[in-house]
Amino acid sequence: MAAAATLALVGLGCAGSDDDDQTRSVTTTTTAPTTTAESFEGTTGVVTGEATSSETALLERVAVGSHEGYDRVVFQFRDGLPGYRVEYAEPPLHEDGSGNVVELDGNAFVVVRMEPASGFDLTVPEGKLVYTGPRRLPGPGTPVLEVVRTGDFEAVLTWGVGLEARVPYRVLTLENPARIVVDFAAP
Repeated sequence: MAAAATLALVGLGCAGSDDDDQTRSVTTTTTAPTTTAESFEGTTGVVTGEATSSETALLERVAVGSHEGYDRVVFQFRDGLPGYRVEYAEPPLHEDGSGNVVELDGNAFVVVRMEPASGFDLTVPEGKLVYTGPRRLPGPGTPVLEVVRTGDFEAVLTWGVGLEARVPYRVLTLENPARIVVDFAAP
């Protein structure tokens, strides 16, 4: 019963409706905090997951929202989920391919690495940009300060999350649409 309630709560923050959903997304609106308190069980270690398809997952949307007790970052894909690795990293963060330093607000940093994944579809003639949102999204500020794309190179997609402090996080995967969700506990 508790698992069903948790899944329903997870779905509310990721619906993406333009009507009353106020999830922070590429339009950077905010989500009203949930009213149901839940236990936050997370880690500060490495979290990995396998791809659900051999095809390159195409990133369509990135959203950031605030909920009671945690902030949420959502990566939404077309064509299934990529494999992923989520972990804390020491600064400076570097852009994939170029190696350029990526500036990111925060005192602690998490890197979300997804593959095979891209924001650009190379399967169509001349390619097509799929993710048209910003490379940098402001966070609600407790604990997520900023989310920045640090790479989209050779079917490896990486985003950095700048945090106020090192906090536990949890990773969920959801379907219809395919999403990787990373929740960060409020300090």
